[in-house]
Amino acid sequence: MSTLFISDLHLCSGRSQSNRCFFGFLESEAHSADALYILGDLFEYWVGDDDLDDPFNSTVVAALARLVASGVPTYLMHGNRDFVIGEAFARASGVTLLPDPTLIELHGQAVLLMHGDTLCTLDLEYQAFRREARSQTWISNLLHQPLAQRKAAVEALRRKSEQEKRGKPAEIMDVAPAEVEAVLRRYGYPRLIHGHTHRPARHVHRVDGHVCERWVLADWYHGGSYLVCDESGCRAVQLSGT
Repeated sequence: MSTLFISDLHLCSGRSQSNRCFFGFLESEAHSADALYILGDLFEYWVGDDDLDDPFNSTVVAALARLVASGVPTYLMHGNRDFVIGEAFARASGVTLLPDPTLIELHGQAVLLMHGDTLCTLDLEYQAFRREARSQTWISNLLHQPLAQRKAAVEALRRKSEQEKRGKPAEIMDVAPAEVEAVLRRYGYPRLIHGHTHRPARHVHRVDGHVCERWVLADWYHGGSYLVCDESGCRAVQLSGT
């Protein structure tokens, strides 16, 4: 019995290698799993469920729907790029939307799932924007714009974000250790799995005498990778040919 975790695929029509990895993964490794969890940023960006008819988006939705129909429960958490994915997407694809964070039990162990951006509390500028962008007012204003205008606005935000990143110290964009420890304490010292930082690794945190494992998922910019967890523990797997 195995459960798979992925995040930060940043799928878009212009990334053919990542797309091939993703569709192949759904038809092979994910097809034989007990469940699949996608912990945010499935898409490079998502501007609303009224874009479901886009040819690339509909292909992704159809692939997810086939996986769910084959008997593999699939769960999706919002990331910082696709947090306006809504119920129409969930119905069309068959995925179950998860709040961030979500605590599950896996093989008798508590596992906390997060996208990971809320752990990066040292990046004050990003956290301020996140609070604004996740407000119902901001989301409503975005979704009331014409689709083409929304895409142009999001593209502009992406360019601005990339420019700002180049001027930030690397440690600012990683998780804050104090915040990680606070979250582990708040949720009862679970195993923590998250993405967002694009710094795949296994970390061990010692909090209040408890030993907690933290897994950071890889991005899919240059191939595919997933975390598999079973009764023996967790391990990162690089997809063959990537």
